[in-house]
Amino acid sequence: MKNNRYFFLIAFLTANVVLAQGLLKTSQVAFTRQDTLRGSITKERAWWDVKKYHLDIKVHPADSTITGSNTIVYQVLTAHHKMQIDLQYPMEITKITQDGVSLEYTREGNVFWVNLASLQQVGSIRELVVFYTGKPKVAVNPPWDGGITWKKDANGKPFIASSCQGLGASVWWPNKDHMYDEVENMTIRVNVPEDVMNVSNGRLQSVQKLKDATKTYTWVVTNPINNYGVAINIGDYVLFSEKYQGEKGILDCNYYVLRDNLTKAIKQFKDVSRMLKAFEYWFGPYPFYEDSYKLVEAPYLGMEHQSAVTYGNGYKNGYLGRDLSGSGWGLTFDFIIIHESGHEWFANSITYKDIADMWIHESFTNYSESLFVEYHYGKEAGYQYVRGLRKNIANDKPIIGQLNVNHEGSGDMYFKGANMLHTIRQLVNNDQKWRTILRGLNRSFYHQTVTSKQIEDYISTAAAIDLTPVFDQYLRGIKIPVLEYFWKQNQLNYRWSNCVTNFNMPVKITLQDQEKWLYPTTNWNKVAHSTQNFKLQIDSNFYIKGHEITE
Repeated sequence: MKNNRYFFLIAFLTANVVLAQGLLKTSQVAFTRQDTLRGSITKERAWWDVKKYHLDIKVHPADSTITGSNTIVYQVLTAHHKMQIDLQYPMEITKITQDGVSLEYTREGNVFWVNLASLQQVGSIRELVVFYTGKPKVAVNPPWDGGITWKKDANGKPFIASSCQGLGASVWWPNKDHMYDEVENMTIRVNVPEDVMNVSNGRLQSVQKLKDATKTYTWVVTNPINNYGVAINIGDYVLFSEKYQGEKGILDCNYYVLRDNLTKAIKQFKDVSRMLKAFEYWFGPYPFYEDSYKLVEAPYLGMEHQSAVTYGNGYKNGYLGRDLSGSGWGLTFDFIIIHESGHEWFANSITYKDIADMWIHESFTNYSESLFVEYHYGKEAGYQYVRGLRKNIANDKPIIGQLNVNHEGSGDMYFKGANMLHTIRQLVNNDQKWRTILRGLNRSFYHQTVTSKQIEDYISTAAAIDLTPVFDQYLRGIKIPVLEYFWKQNQLNYRWSNCVTNFNMPVKITLQDQEKWLYPTTNWNKVAHSTQNFKLQIDSNFYIKGHEITE
């Protein structure tokens, strides 16, 4: 689930589902200076490259507060003396130090401007420590309206978790809160009451029991990680594990669930190995072998926190027991396990630089559900699943949002984006080549932040097809292309309408029980046929409409 600014505009639970994860603003919104500071690479961000975070915090369930510090290790790229650090209201920075000296800083909304006292020599590795405290925003409807969820389990013990895509990790800890610059590795040290544990990203390095009836859990992440992927999960967890023999060797899979749910989890989490088999086949090796794979029960639906995927789907198949596609195939797997784990490839390994390009996360991951179905139940089953998702498409606004203001596009990035990719697969017309493209994306952009243009260009080049008009049509517009046609004197006349300029996508049709390709443009084309008025059938795997013009 991604830029949590509107993910599931959950009309799904009633009739129409519009997956639009998170906190999105409408396209008519007037952007503010705070939007620009949050969403752009300001000069106060551009001059330094973050290398490591060491987050050291204490979580207080009794009053829903967090106190602690974040040590930021960075490399100086160009000479500058002012740094932008992000931390959202009502959280407060109490002190910032470098080389043991307290630094001066001022606050502008959710941004802190830090004045550095010492020379920042180009190429040098420096660090500063940010101390902070406060009661972070409470998640009202997580993960779409994010923050911190403060709940208790059935036994009255704390059940707490973070979820903050789109809203930003700075809602609960201070950092460089822009997706373009991922930290290379990270230590997460969390102190909690002794009767619960904290599960975060990476591998557990140590557990320290303290005299004040608390424990400190230290987790180490060795791979690059995006800010919203960093998580705390606090609960009365029990652990069970398995080892998966994958493409890169043995992958440690660890499952943290509430004590009362262990029996259900052992059964339901068998979908993890099925997910890994399917996704390693289609996308290549799981991207974070070094940090393991974890599935962690959370007090909300779920989120793709890197190497610590959160789960709250009620131990049911489908999406809370429902089939988003209406095909029946959506009930053959646990939606949250499959969808959120798919984000390990598309979101956590390949990550958008700007949330406007969030389709890179959501379109591929929504499409991955059909690839999972195809791997386990056959090609036609996967095709039925992805086609069934079309009923949820709104075509309300472009999938790509506005750059540099932390603005995601339409929730159609899920279902429409998946069907765009499914359509492109038909154009490639070679399943092995299509699989090579998907695996090539994950190899070429492994652990990188990317733009939409990079992904679009890669697919076009690898497919040896100029897909520019296709991407423009489906990502930047809201119209479904229409294949118009009519018969005249034993000739089939056809063209594209309701489309972008120069739209020229080929399409497969069936005439008189014979499959053939048409190559329409926005001008009328014609092809001779032995007999007039045969019913033209458009291949349903193309996300288009057909319209026969009759006199």
